[in-house]
Amino acid sequence: MMNDNDLRWATLTSAGGRWQLTFERQLPASAETVWSSLTEPDQVAAWFPCDIEGDRVAGAPLRFVFRHDEGPEFDGTMVTCDPPKALSFTWKFDLLSFDLLPHDAGCSLIFSVAFDEIGRATRDAAGWHVCLDTLENLLAGTSTEATPRQQWDAVHAGYVERFGDAASTIGPPPTMARHPDWAN
Repeated sequence: MMNDNDLRWATLTSAGGRWQLTFERQLPASAETVWSSLTEPDQVAAWFPCDIEGDRVAGAPLRFVFRHDEGPEFDGTMVTCDPPKALSFTWKFDLLSFDLLPHDAGCSLIFSVAFDEIGRATRDAAGWHVCLDTLENLLAGTSTEATPRQQWDAVHAGYVERFGDAASTIGPPPTMARHPDWAN
C-alpha cells in the first residue's frame, strides 16, 4: 500500500493546460556520478527506456531509438544541459526535466515529465517509477528479483489508487509487450 509521505511516489499536478508528474529521489551518489548516469550512453542504456542519440548541448536535435524494436524512433530536442545540475529535453511531445541538488549523503534527483493527456498519468508514473528504481539500484549497487513488468504492475496499482480513474484511461504502452524484459 502506498504511503503518502513516501517521496518515491510521483505527484501529479496541472499547470498551463498540461499535466506534470514529479518524482524526488534521494540518491546515494554525487551529482557528478548521477549526471553521468543521465548523459553517458552506456549508463543511460542501463535504466532509460531507449537510447538517446545526439549532442548533450542546449538546442541539439535528439533521436530516441528503442533497443529491441519496441516502437518507432522519434525526435526530440535538448532544452537544457547544465552539468551537473539540470538536464531537460523534449521526448516526443513530453518535456522531461532532471534537476540534481547535492547534499552530504549524495544528491536529490527531482525528475518531472510534462504531458497533455491526463488518461496516461498512472501508466507513465508507473513506468518512470520503475526506471528511477532501476537507476537508484544501479547507483546503490543493488538489484531486485522482480521483473520490470512485475514492478510496473505493483506500482501502477498504487498510482491508480492515488490519481483516480480519469488518470487511468490509457493502459500499458504496446511497446512493453514487445520488450523482452517487460513481457512477463
